[in-house]
Amino acid sequence: MTVVTINAVGFCAHYSQPGDWAFDFALKLSRRRPAPLHVFHFLSDPYDPEDDSAERMSDAERAKEAIRREKELRLYYDERAGDYLKVGFRLCEDREWTELHRCLVIREFQVLVLGYVGPSATFAGRPIEEFAHSFVSPVILVGPDRADQLRLNSRAALIADKLGIPEGSWSLIEHQSTSG
Repeated sequence: MTVVTINAVGFCAHYSQPGDWAFDFALKLSRRRPAPLHVFHFLSDPYDPEDDSAERMSDAERAKEAIRREKELRLYYDERAGDYLKVGFRLCEDREWTELHRCLVIREFQVLVLGYVGPSATFAGRPIEEFAHSFVSPVILVGPDRADQLRLNSRAALIADKLGIPEGSWSLIEHQSTSG
């Protein structure tokens, strides 16, 4: 059996209560290791399948918006990170699935944490549970009602103890068939 080493944690920014809980969880996990926490943010909101605003921008508008968003991202999460200095920020312009896989391949993270805003939420154009279930690395969804609500994909469930997540404190993301 392959043993997973967690050298870095990934988190996709979402300005919401579940997003804040997910950041806090990712930060706690990073501090415990200690490992870098990589905060990813996308020009097009991965939680909103209708957001194509970045695709409609000119190159100049996109560059200006990227600078504004990165500043906003750093200000928001630097404050939440407090004295933990191993936090990096990445504003991604590519589509979520492609960008996150690229980051995984180059070992920017081994576990991904996402805010779970509810059962009807989407991420990267798919139901968030489907995204988490099929993603190739461990994924933890935090929320939607409390900071201690954790949903793990099967890869995260295999290493829950290594992640410091006690048995019985999380639920498994089951594969949902969309055919009927």
